[in-house]
Amino acid sequence: MGILITSVKSYYTLDVWVLAQILQLYNQKFSMQFLNEKIDPCHRLLDQMLMAARSGTANIVEGKSRHQTSIETELRLLDVARGSIAELQQDYFTLALDHYIEPWSKHSEAHKAFRAIPLDAPAYTDDWMREAYLHVQRQREKFRTWFEHPELAVRINCFLIMTERILLMLEKLMGSLLEEFRQKGGFTEGMSQERVAARQQQAAATGAPACPGCGKPMVLRYRKKGAVNNQFWGCLDYPKCQGTRPIGQ
Repeated sequence: MGILITSVKSYYTLDVWVLAQILQLYNQKFSMQFLNEKIDPCHRLLDQMLMAARSGTANIVEGKSRHQTSIETELRLLDVARGSIAELQQDYFTLALDHYIEPWSKHSEAHKAFRAIPLDAPAYTDDWMREAYLHVQRQREKFRTWFEHPELAVRINCFLIMTERILLMLEKLMGSLLEEFRQKGGFTEGMSQERVAARQQQAAATGAPACPGCGKPMVLRYRKKGAVNNQFWGCLDYPKCQGTRPIGQ
């Protein structure tokens, strides 16, 4: 069959979702502490940074939840997530400029150490939500000393590196989905496969004859109005095959 509808929690296994979730949590804590009335009197920057991080996580979840029915929609939502993370990265870049905090060189020891923090592979059974919660919390602890460092320069650099890591992972994920779409097609193709399969079953149940052209089952079709004997057998693979048979043959 072209489409299979089941419960979707595949994002729980994605490192990019785990990192986006961790980013959202630490961004919320940082923003609530740092963006005070003096820096952000109207709370507009606070709202935007909180929503950008949330949008990154939420669109990964929504996109992966649409994988079975529409890879096109999944790609669009992941692209929205990518845009939201890029927006958040720009906010931290602006903070770095405002406070004269120079981003770490990617060749520096600090950059390499933070960038190399590994994530454990999840091991889920049938208790997914609880196990995913524990998994994210364990990974979150690996970053705590960095994101809660007393120096502002360290914290901002961590956000810059984390957002870049997530962006690269999203680009890689979108690339693999695009290749899958090239190979399998999307929602429209899946629906077409479902329709063809259903008509094949129907043809077999009604004892339809085989097509004289390609041998596939045939289905009842109707000529335009006004034609005499307007019902006839037509090939299931039309328009690729235009084989026909008259009724009764």
